[in-house]
Amino acid sequence: MRALYYKFANLANPNSLSTRLRKKRFQLFRSFIDDLEKPFRLLDVGGAVIFWEAMGFINEPGVDITLLNLDPYELRGDYPNVNTVVGDGRDMKEFGENEFDIVTSNSVIEHVGDFDNQRRMANEIMRVGKRYFVQTPNVYFPVEPHVILPFAQFYPLWFKIWLGKNFDLGPHKKTEDKQAIMAFINSLRLLSKRELRQIFPDAEIWEEKVWGLTKSFIAYGEC
Repeated sequence: MRALYYKFANLANPNSLSTRLRKKRFQLFRSFIDDLEKPFRLLDVGGAVIFWEAMGFINEPGVDITLLNLDPYELRGDYPNVNTVVGDGRDMKEFGENEFDIVTSNSVIEHVGDFDNQRRMANEIMRVGKRYFVQTPNVYFPVEPHVILPFAQFYPLWFKIWLGKNFDLGPHKKTEDKQAIMAFINSLRLLSKRELRQIFPDAEIWEEKVWGLTKSFIAYGEC
């Protein structure tokens, strides 16, 4: 099920919108952890090496990075400060309380199921980390970021199924298999700012803007 987690392919293009947004995001992240003394431990829920490579954290002295994903994540290269773990962000029983100095997650919490499951993931992030930094798309942004269609998050179910049968929807190839289409549809639940505030009640929330509109949110704070 790792395919449900966010893809970082656009990071290869330094001029892409997504890369520029992530660089701004990383500046905020850097400022948020400026006072952390090294060595420190970082957990990335649903993360990938390419993200930290692009942001210059690979092989940085005193930074220990753990990537947690649903499926095994193969490290193709020499990354002495990166560990990989198979696990579920909604139940990180393999980790103790405050085990990590900072827990991050990019475009993952919208993929874990309904609002109760999203709350479970938020609670686990706050349990295992001393600080958190969680990004997720805004449900009210006019373009749904996974299928790249206007307001697709608000289409009626019958129309989403019809689209899935007749067109490729982002990473999901068109198919007559209704169950496969439903699985893809159910894997996407974007959050509003109000909902994000509910599951991270003490967070600061930063809004990432595109065309003057809020494309995504970052919830960050200390536990």
